[in-house]
Amino acid sequence: MRSLHAALLGAALVAGFANASPLEPRNGAEYTTLAAPQPTQAVGKKVEVVEFFAYHCPACNALEPTLNAWIKKQGDNIVVRRIHYPFQGPLDPEARLFLTLEAMGKLDEYHQRVFRAVHVERKRLLRDEDIIAWANSNGLDKATFMQAWNSFGVTTKLRRLAQQVQAYKVGGTPTIIIDGKYVTSPDLVADANRIDAPAPVMQATTQVLDALVARAAAGK
Repeated sequence: MRSLHAALLGAALVAGFANASPLEPRNGAEYTTLAAPQPTQAVGKKVEVVEFFAYHCPACNALEPTLNAWIKKQGDNIVVRRIHYPFQGPLDPEARLFLTLEAMGKLDEYHQRVFRAVHVERKRLLRDEDIIAWANSNGLDKATFMQAWNSFGVTTKLRRLAQQVQAYKVGGTPTIIIDGKYVTSPDLVADANRIDAPAPVMQATTQVLDALVARAAAGK
């Protein structure tokens, strides 16, 4: 009986994969739905898109060009928020760097520079002192940077990251949440559709994101 059950289960899985399509993503496959949807910051018919990422994460770095192109294509349909996953705990230095750049109004200018420093220039920006030295050597005034780095706003947001991770049930990066409830990632999309090559995974991920944004928009 066990062998028959295993054979039937295997056949069902094969059939499921054969019917898989990122154009019509399935709950429990290409994405999951939060049992407790989170409040969004989008207004009107716009759909909120939240990306949990980390500067040192190779998959996040690989996703960046595709995700940025997709954000540009979506235009006014979406509102995007990025949240740095606190891998090192409540005082994660990379997350603090992200929040500091955001507080200084320098995020647009320096976000890609940080990715480049880590993944192209092979800088190790995992400690406070290394990040502060890098910021100073890359055109950021040290006094201004340190004022933002130690500010009440940055440290408060930094300590709240763990709550956000828990609320969104995020276990790793990159993870993308659509409309406060649909959770997906390149890994989920790749596994659901048995895709191995990076380029097709990126394309399939944007197709899933398109479908989820359309689904969320239709419900507004």
